[in-house]
Amino acid sequence: MTPAIFGLSGLTLTDDERAFFREADPAGYILFGRNVENREQLRALTDDLRSIHGREHLLISIDQEGGRVARMKPPEWDTYPAGWAFAELWNRAPASAIEAARTNAQLLGMDLAEVGISVDYTPLLDVRQEGAHDVIGDRALGNEPKCVAALARAILEGLARAGVTGCIKHIPGHGRACADSHKELPVVTASAEELEHDLAPFRRHWHAPIGMTAHVLYKAWDADNPATQSKRIISEIIRGEIGFTGLLLTDDIDMEALDGTIPERAEKAIAAGCDVVLNCWGKMDNMQGIAARIPAMSAEVSKRLDTALAYPENQRVEADRGELLAKRDALLALVEAA
Repeated sequence: MTPAIFGLSGLTLTDDERAFFREADPAGYILFGRNVENREQLRALTDDLRSIHGREHLLISIDQEGGRVARMKPPEWDTYPAGWAFAELWNRAPASAIEAARTNAQLLGMDLAEVGISVDYTPLLDVRQEGAHDVIGDRALGNEPKCVAALARAILEGLARAGVTGCIKHIPGHGRACADSHKELPVVTASAEELEHDLAPFRRHWHAPIGMTAHVLYKAWDADNPATQSKRIISEIIRGEIGFTGLLLTDDIDMEALDGTIPERAEKAIAAGCDVVLNCWGKMDNMQGIAARIPAMSAEVSKRLDTALAYPENQRVEADRGELLAKRDALLALVEAA
């Protein structure tokens, strides 16, 4: 198996994609707006991906956070609030915020499970910092580690109740970055002591099933390499100080924070200790280059992948969608009533 998650070019698989995916046998797939039209189309696409590999437990993923990050959009699907809505409720009623976040995530997860998506790249554990770039902004679950950790736990639980695995991001913290890593490399100059604030929510989620690295350079830990490509940060901070035991993915390897060709970036990330490379844009030459350049998935990583996909198995809960919607909206309304 190739330790990579690949994107697709359109609403259906091309013949070239089908042949390549069968041969490369990637760890999974990521979907974007270009792959999404309606329920019937999307379910047919995810069924087609599973048929290539002959395995029911396949990592088929999406960025469906709510707010401005949503690939499945109205009118076909409901809208969901950004993470900050739950942080605002936390400031007034923490227990209600936790329940609202859990219920919202269960609703969102039901949408994903219905169309065969097994992994959602949420929750964010990035602690929002004043003066930082808005690439995180209202996507954050708060500006205090305790709030972020508690709401993140609720989101992981809610997704699992719908049969979907969540992913914590962006390890070891994107909240104080003053640049957008999609466009350039953010450089964080905070001291190791200051960065303890950023690590705190991740420490509480060391056992999360999946985590995603940050394309951020932290001078206190590694002045030469961003976290995604830093052996020291992955081994000493992510696996060491945080104690993270789950499947470790890169953020999108195509992002402009990283240098070199796409296959070179992928090779460096795997060599640094990432388990799986995320390559989002469905460009055949890049996918072929990655598959040729990185080693096959190890038995240890394969076990982490299996564990991550099995995460929701004993947590699924049958629920009425209308009742969940009413409950979530009543809880969120407490912010306006205060």
